[in-house]
Amino acid sequence: MNETIETDVTAFLEERRIASGGLTAVAAEVVDSVAGEQLSDVLIFDNTDSRIIEVDFRGSREEVLRRLKPPKPEGLGDGQTPRRKRGRPKLGVVAREVTLLPRHWEWLASQPGGASVVLRRLVEQARLKNSHKDRTRRAQESCYHFMSAMAGNLPHFEEAARALFAGERDIYHREIASWPEDIRAHSARLAQAAFVNTRAAGRLGEEE
Repeated sequence: MNETIETDVTAFLEERRIASGGLTAVAAEVVDSVAGEQLSDVLIFDNTDSRIIEVDFRGSREEVLRRLKPPKPEGLGDGQTPRRKRGRPKLGVVAREVTLLPRHWEWLASQPGGASVVLRRLVEQARLKNSHKDRTRRAQESCYHFMSAMAGNLPHFEEAARALFAGERDIYHREIASWPEDIRAHSARLAQAAFVNTRAAGRLGEEE
């Protein structure tokens, strides 16, 4: 799994929030507070994107927590660290195929620094220009993922989803007002980032 023991998560059992925090601490709280036969009903959400994180709750508390720890690199004992290789460190540049029309390649070839430098600069400019929109989209998707899993059968789910993606904060909170307390509170917390970024993106668009 890609998550680490430090991943920030929230665990739910049906309508009740059990715990929030690092994955290891939350998993320990789940084991301590949830009866064995109900462990299969626990849902653990990544607090960043609301994806569900699978935790194997079989066995003892110690076994559950041990499975969450990343494996040690081969050939290393306790207290040892990997030896750095000689040579220049990698800069994180990834080579992939880019398909452009001939006129695009001609224009890139005429720019200072060559095609790779120009493409990286253009990508960075586009990324910065659209950062508010990207943050809004990610926050909306995270909130919607959680809502779909926990509130998909609750009253006014569709109305709340439409308000979320439309940036209608007051309408959104009105539609989720009747939801169970813990689900409502977590949904509101996730949606807050979407509404903040929506307003910021709107102001940026007006300035342009």
